[in-house]
Amino acid sequence: MESIQEIKERFKNTPIQELPAFCEIYRADERKGVQKLVEQGHKRIAALEKEKERLKQMREFEREYEHLGYICGIDEVGRGPFAGPVVAGAVILPPDCEILYVNDSKQLSEKMREQLYDEIMEKAVSVAVGYASPQRIDEINILQATYEAMREAVSKLAVTPQILLNDAVTIPQITIPQVPIIKGDAKSISIAAASIVAKVTRDRLMREYDKIMPEYGFASNKGYGSKEHIEAIKKYGPTPIHRRSFIHNATGENYE
Repeated sequence: MESIQEIKERFKNTPIQELPAFCEIYRADERKGVQKLVEQGHKRIAALEKEKERLKQMREFEREYEHLGYICGIDEVGRGPFAGPVVAGAVILPPDCEILYVNDSKQLSEKMREQLYDEIMEKAVSVAVGYASPQRIDEINILQATYEAMREAVSKLAVTPQILLNDAVTIPQITIPQVPIIKGDAKSISIAAASIVAKVTRDRLMREYDKIMPEYGFASNKGYGSKEHIEAIKKYGPTPIHRRSFIHNATGENYE
């Protein structure tokens, strides 16, 4: 007879899709430790079913427009920071694509975003990223720069989508039909995937900037206006990646 520790190791290494069979095998084992493992297995199965139901709801927009062809989710990250670019993600997923735990990137831990990023890159039909630099943001304002980044992302896709699902905005100067969805990154799997791609891309970039300019804490604040970040600007002055129009309002200094 297997020891409880051996069964526990099997349980730990059993893929979640095989858990129902695992629970059935050990259902008749009356040892309390084994029954506890079976109970935990059933809880994991129930959680998985709940997650699959959530994902089903997040594919409602994709199902509504799937007859048109390729559906592209669009989202951006970095409209609020004092430093760094605004980054837009564009993601086309295959029909009925299942990527567990995809959600609005703000609702996910950094570790989960990184894991999901890899899965999105592996499963997507096409992924592209667009950027607008701090200088461009200062030149044309953050909203117009965000639109530019989104247009760039769409233009870099390997295939041309037939419809865009956007997080809340309608992008000017794009001829592809668009559907703006309020809080779309929590309602559409395509937009959620785009938000994760944009967030991971931008966070990685800010960590690289931190290696070059460690005084500003970019690895932790990602360019946002934390107290420490503002103090560093006042002490060391702005860097080439700071948005002059943003930090003027925060520091009262004119860095034009």
